[in-house]
Amino acid sequence: MPYDVRHAVSPGLWALAWKRLRTDRVAMVSLAIVVAFLVMVLLSATGLIAGDWAREVGVNYAPPSFLGPAEPAAGAAVAPAAQSEQAEQPTELPVEDPLADALAAIRGGATAPKAAGGDTASEGRSVDPLADVMAEIKSKEVKNATAEVRAPTLPLGGDKWGRDVLKKTIKGSQTSIIVGLASAFVATVLGTVFGAISGYYGKWLDDFFNWFYSVFTAIPYLLLILAVAAVLQQKGTLTIILILGLTGWTGTFRLIRGEYLKHKGREYVQAADAIGASNARRMFVHIFPNISHVVLVQLSIYTVAFIKSEVILSFLGFGVPVDVVSWGSMLNEAQNELILGKWWQLAAAGTSMAVLVTAFSLFTDALRDALDPKLK
Repeated sequence: MPYDVRHAVSPGLWALAWKRLRTDRVAMVSLAIVVAFLVMVLLSATGLIAGDWAREVGVNYAPPSFLGPAEPAAGAAVAPAAQSEQAEQPTELPVEDPLADALAAIRGGATAPKAAGGDTASEGRSVDPLADVMAEIKSKEVKNATAEVRAPTLPLGGDKWGRDVLKKTIKGSQTSIIVGLASAFVATVLGTVFGAISGYYGKWLDDFFNWFYSVFTAIPYLLLILAVAAVLQQKGTLTIILILGLTGWTGTFRLIRGEYLKHKGREYVQAADAIGASNARRMFVHIFPNISHVVLVQLSIYTVAFIKSEVILSFLGFGVPVDVVSWGSMLNEAQNELILGKWWQLAAAGTSMAVLVTAFSLFTDALRDALDPKLK
């Protein structure tokens, strides 16, 4: 009977983890939701969808389509007629210049110029040199207003400027998810490097990084990021990424330091030392692959935490600038709209954030269980 070599090779850690994930229905559904959000962010970043999110396509506070158009207020039907009557009335009134005679005398004339035909009632009337230009601008504005017809309803409603809430939610998800992923990557890299150096070398380097870690953890995290944001005073996506990434590395540092303390005395690390491998090679080529699952889990945990942190910062006014939309800025606008009974922007932003954060958290828990070698 021929010997099958395939049965002699045991599956690796990642193959076993993927096998466990495929048997977990909750994990696969959560992964599908996360992938759908990432695809939506990619399409939004390339401008294929929600590229014109700032365009005012609906009436002010346009309700969602399933609610139907809002009922017109009393007296709204006669408003266009009143506006047309006002438009027919002359908008320019004669203005008598009390200094006309004095200015004419200074220029060498006896009196101010009179109107043609000797009409004494028109004496001293000032002539507006911009009257023709302003009339042309007003005519163009009237034509544009009549040509652009705003929708009475939108799929998920409109904000106070008439912008589509659905497109704002898609564009806001792009900002929040990019901030969460980038900040989590920065924090995970810093925590991994600091923890590797501290745990591998020990001695005074370990004491220094432990002191540095104690300083950051002694300050409440939310207070720390608010203080850093107030000091920087420059709003922007990159600023938020740096604030969250540079202040959120402490959890990864603690875990990676413990892993390097445990692995640096293992036999395979001593064998790498015996064959002349450098310290950097032992740290990142031999030890790091064996603890990469811890880094991956920390990256996914940080992504969820930093998405929520960005929403809090933007809601409090320390986040993205006014020309950038995110879930936090939408919630900030929605708090004023709730007073008027306009709830759809709050519902869209809150539901999107809740779905993504819940799916990401469930997937992170499943991934942590799948990568645990103690679980069969």
